[in-house]
Amino acid sequence: MYKIPMLPLPIELETVKVLRQLNSANKRLAELKGVALTIPNESILINTLSLQEAKESSAVENIITTHDDMYKADAELRSFAASASTKEVISYASALKQGFSLIRHNKVLTLNNIKCIQEVLEKNKAGFRKVPGTSLQNSQKQVVYTPPQQYDDIQEYMGNLEKYINDDTLEDIDPLIKMAIIHHQFESIHPFYDGNGRTGRIINSLYLVLKGLLDLPILYLSRYIIKNKGAYYRLIQSVRDYGNWEDWILFMLKGIEETASETIVLVKAIKVLMQDYKMQMRALLGRQYSHELLNNLFSHPYTKIEFVMQELQVSRVTASKYLNSLAEHKLLDKVKVGHSNFYLNPQLTQLLINHSEYDNTDSFERIDSISRVI
Repeated sequence: MYKIPMLPLPIELETVKVLRQLNSANKRLAELKGVALTIPNESILINTLSLQEAKESSAVENIITTHDDMYKADAELRSFAASASTKEVISYASALKQGFSLIRHNKVLTLNNIKCIQEVLEKNKAGFRKVPGTSLQNSQKQVVYTPPQQYDDIQEYMGNLEKYINDDTLEDIDPLIKMAIIHHQFESIHPFYDGNGRTGRIINSLYLVLKGLLDLPILYLSRYIIKNKGAYYRLIQSVRDYGNWEDWILFMLKGIEETASETIVLVKAIKVLMQDYKMQMRALLGRQYSHELLNNLFSHPYTKIEFVMQELQVSRVTASKYLNSLAEHKLLDKVKVGHSNFYLNPQLTQLLINHSEYDNTDSFERIDSISRVI
């Protein structure tokens, strides 16, 4: 039976294999941080990439929705009846952005912050588990792990984790190794009745920002976990059964390297697409072109007249004129939902879908080919 250790761990973690993989992961992460700065408006990456992460992280828990349903719900299409799964995905994106706002303001990731993230995610105030009976099962419904059952134990473990996250004097170790340990520890404590996996993956992204490795929470491991789901759960359990921390840390570091590489390609492709739209919009709108309008079209796959009115501080007539003109010239797809018109950025949407639905090589080739066509 696994007894969760208090952190820091009393073992050597920086092995030769770990340090070699750590170097590769840090290089890719630093490159991603630099590439992200080439997108002038941070809301573009936060909004679009957080939606992709919300969909993929929810899919790890078998909460499935389509890209189009997710984009429609994100655009608040009032005539669109979102499914329960779609609503959960949108709640995940909201929880991620709420967490980012909290750590950006507070410069720490506290237990109250983590509870707030889970509250937004699950839309309840249940907090840490107080009733015994929680166990983790495999696909054959066999119990593979029983987390702490008593509230006082959960509170003690989470208090220790909070200190480990925020106090770097406890252990002189690279933040990426710490992130792997934090993720395993959180999933083993399993402090909430529901939403532990998704909350844990949000913590991963926020921790990288907290430690200054990224400026924005745009490194999401959910797609990597989906592709390697069997290994993910096997290695988590291998630590509990055999103390196999090295293979777990290597797995997470490899995920950081791969995911950073994929995200670099995607961000570069978004930049190229924005530049293409900018040239076409300037030619089409002339002096009426504004950078705020371009940002609006890339901050959400769907936009609407009210968004443009608010962000550009223009009248309804002017906002409608801009969007209809762009739709007439195929830069946007005009979609009628109920009595309202919404406007889809088709090339951005295709870019995001291609990134989400293809494995590494196919994804890179597909997105790079789109960039070359543009």
